[in-house]
Amino acid sequence: MESADIRSVHLRDVTLDDLPTMYEFNLDPAANRLAMTIERDAANFATHWRKVLADPSIVVKAICIGEELVGQITCFPLGDKHFVGYWLGQAFWGRGIATRALKLLLHQVTHRPLYAHAATSNEASLRVLQKCGFVVQKVELTPADARNLECEEALLILA
Repeated sequence: MESADIRSVHLRDVTLDDLPTMYEFNLDPAANRLAMTIERDAANFATHWRKVLADPSIVVKAICIGEELVGQITCFPLGDKHFVGYWLGQAFWGRGIATRALKLLLHQVTHRPLYAHAATSNEASLRVLQKCGFVVQKVELTPADARNLECEEALLILA
């Protein structure tokens, strides 16, 4: 795909048929470096996404251009807060797709405040969130765990 008309970006429900493509996105070393995450192996990936898709408290949408799956975006509860997160295939970075997808999600999810985490080194993700009205609330060092690398991370809020 040479260039996407940003107006053609749309969201739809994620299906089990989307998981193989989403798994491939999960394996991208560059994406994991930016997000400061560790890719999931096939079994953990499948287990995670089956739980996500079965949980009615999580809004999870496929990001598409036409019929092509280019990423996913979610809104999920964590403790007493609701967070957003997104992941695009690397071939679709830098085109405004994540910003458009987040704006579309924010029209569907009216709960406020919403929160997001982003590694401070991930300037592109911070820009996406700020373009959509999120403001950095604090920055802190986040320790490593089974999914995430230790990093300086911003907590952003959309009031």
